[in-house]
Amino acid sequence: MIEATPEKPYLCFKLDLDTREIASLLLEAELPVTSGNGPPRGLYISRLSRNLIDAVLRLMRLLDAPEDIPALAPLAKREILYRLLKSEEGYRLREIATAHSHAKRIAKAIERLKQHYAEPLRIDDLAAEANMSASSLHHHFKAVTAMSPLQYQKQLRLQAARRLLLSENVDAATAGHRVGYESPSQFSREYSRLFGAPPARDLRQLQQQGLAAA
Repeated sequence: MIEATPEKPYLCFKLDLDTREIASLLLEAELPVTSGNGPPRGLYISRLSRNLIDAVLRLMRLLDAPEDIPALAPLAKREILYRLLKSEEGYRLREIATAHSHAKRIAKAIERLKQHYAEPLRIDDLAAEANMSASSLHHHFKAVTAMSPLQYQKQLRLQAARRLLLSENVDAATAGHRVGYESPSQFSREYSRLFGAPPARDLRQLQQQGLAAA
């Protein structure tokens, strides 16, 4: 659980990657081709170089000068991408920018699941849309997400159901049906397995935590 206070705030920096910008840099900068031996995953941790930290800080400091953002933010973002491409994990950015890479195909499959999580999952259809075989999709999907496509869809459904319970004041059966469950008992079992309590009890606990925080 992440805790934050005005005295000790939780700070986070997130930068959306533009594949066209990455491809442009690869062509213009003539960076050496590197490769990695590690398995593909959905999350990586690496040390930041001093130059990369400096570029990130310059981008963040633009928040204090909003009038400079249109002119200077694109330059800082481009430098960040350049520094990332030169880092030890730079080859992973190359994979993202390569239209036919496994990472790109799995990203397409993930997006498809996010948009249609409530629909029945047909692995062959998902694999065909990602231009992969069913076995290749399963292998690379699990390498990236640590889950099978079916497990990933199940998490999406249960998280969406939890949001419905919190925001729309629906009962468990209605929430389960709206996210794609036909069996209320199966929905309750899988919900309990993921969140540690049945839907009604989990909702009460979340509401109590919200009142306590307020």
